[in-house]
Formats: sequence, structure tokens, C-alpha cells
Amino acid sequence: MFFGEYRHAIDAKGRLFIPVKLRAELGERFWVCKGLGKCLQVFTDQSWNDFCARLDTLSVAQARHIKLYFYSGANETQLDAQGRIALTPQHREFASIERNVVIVGNRTHLEIWSESEWDSEQSYLGSEEITRELERLGF
Repeated sequence: MFFGEYRHAIDAKGRLFIPVKLRAELGERFWVCKGLGKCLQVFTDQSWNDFCARLDTLSVAQARHIKLYFYSGANETQLDAQGRIALTPQHREFASIERNVVIVGNRTHLEIWSESEWDSEQSYLGSEEITRELERLGF
């Protein structure tokens, strides 16, 4: 399971260092795709297969655009010898990633945000909004 927040910078070749604490959980092969909002999602091979299986239960009419959204930008990847992943130019453009990023644990997957987008997301997600949402969900 993934938890925590980690701040790093990508290098000139678009490579991002993945903290040691997260590497073992990711495994040898994992998936990067567009996420909700302006972030990228990183799934282990198993969690990606589980996610795809859920999407695949939807009819074509129900989920055509949703499937295209996630599958068209999905990229199987692995760590290099220095513990980095290469983010594609398309992924960097989608998430507005130029240099500084925040890697965020979201239990079943990681999210990669540009630092500015993450800071905006955090200012939006104040404790009052979270409290209202929890109440709406019956917590």
C-alpha cells in the first residue's frame, strides 16, 4: 500500500527518482497513466490488472471514453539502475510537469503531480471540504 508525500525534481531527460521506500511495493514492472485531475497515476502490475478488469466490466456504450482516457496514455515501465522512471513527454505535458514534482501515496496507487498543481489541489482540499464530503458519504 502506498502512503506519504515525496518531493523530487525530474532531470533534463524527464526521469524521476522514485524513493526507496516505494520501490519494493511497485515491483519490477508497473504502469503509468493519466489520472484524475492534472496528475499521473502509477499502478503496480497487479493493481493495474485489477483496475482494467473493473473498467472492462462496463459496456462499450457506458465506458468508451473512460477506457480511451486511461488506456490510450498507459505506459508500462520499470525502474532504471538508479531507481528512476522516464516520464513520457505526453505524460509530462498532461500533468504540467516541468521540474518539481510531488509523488503522493493514494493507498492502491501513486499519483505524480507537478508541484504547483499539487499545491493548488491542497489549497482546494481544506479540512472543511473533507469534513463535508465525509459527512455526505456517511462517515
